[in-house]
Amino acid sequence: MTKKISPLTQADALTLLLTRLGYHHPQRQFLERELHWTTAGKRGESRIQKKFNEFYFEEEFHILWDVNLKIDNWPVQMDGLLLTKYCAIIIESKNISGQLHFDEQTDEFSRVNSTGEKTVMDNPKVQLNKHIRFLTQFFKLKKINLPVTGLIVFTAKDCEFISKPRGVASCKTYQMIEYLLKILLAFPQEAETIKLAKIKKLILTNQTPYKHPTLCAHYFIDPKDLQTGVYCRICKTLTMQRDKRSWICSSCGVGDAYAHLLAIQEYFTFVETAITNRKLRKFCGFESRAVATRLLRQLDLEQIGEYKASSYYLRE
Repeated sequence: MTKKISPLTQADALTLLLTRLGYHHPQRQFLERELHWTTAGKRGESRIQKKFNEFYFEEEFHILWDVNLKIDNWPVQMDGLLLTKYCAIIIESKNISGQLHFDEQTDEFSRVNSTGEKTVMDNPKVQLNKHIRFLTQFFKLKKINLPVTGLIVFTAKDCEFISKPRGVASCKTYQMIEYLLKILLAFPQEAETIKLAKIKKLILTNQTPYKHPTLCAHYFIDPKDLQTGVYCRICKTLTMQRDKRSWICSSCGVGDAYAHLLAIQEYFTFVETAITNRKLRKFCGFESRAVATRLLRQLDLEQIGEYKASSYYLRE
């Protein structure tokens, strides 16, 4: 039975990318900040989903998390989407700490951290309005007559509103349920009959996961800067060595017959969308062409070409 391979999550990918970069690499400090923001964002989304368990509405509703849709070449990713017969509410999660400032004259958003340092950031109001515009158009194309609105939820526990954006609803995590109910009550309660289950199914059917560029391309890293080897999950170092039909860590001695699966995930996520026998051997640090062929053919990959000219791709 062939094993499936998929790209790494962003947090796992950044963690492993840092493992393969030297401590003095010029992009290292930036990538460490990226990893911090990514993990903080995921924690914030988790807080929202946990808080939503308190949501109670007497009429039918559906909640969808991590919604990825596309119109032609226009992709969007929505953290949450609440479907009711009165309206659809896009939930935008932002894990930003400190004092939050929305300037209505310049339409800029900034935060001041605990040390008094000011940082100008992308305005979440602009992003939410873009998502509302997208979903409105998506519903129009699918002939769905359902108004679309949204709510920005700031999930950091130590954030403080100095000012709030006009024209869009925004709140903290603990206020989210009340804000959602308030938005719903603002819409006409005599809504037309809408089959929410059908809309939910339509959205799930049209889910189009965002295709990230390889991290080396995205962060302008030369793939030659990556250290080669196979990662040990125990030591968290690139110390796995090929031994017969398994991998053995030269540092702690742990064995893992499938350690190469993670290395291949890393290659697809970091370097390029196709791998060859030679590239696998070079990335993992072993020499046997026969072993590389066997490892690649055990995976559910699309093979193009034959013999030495074979390249392997992730299946759509």
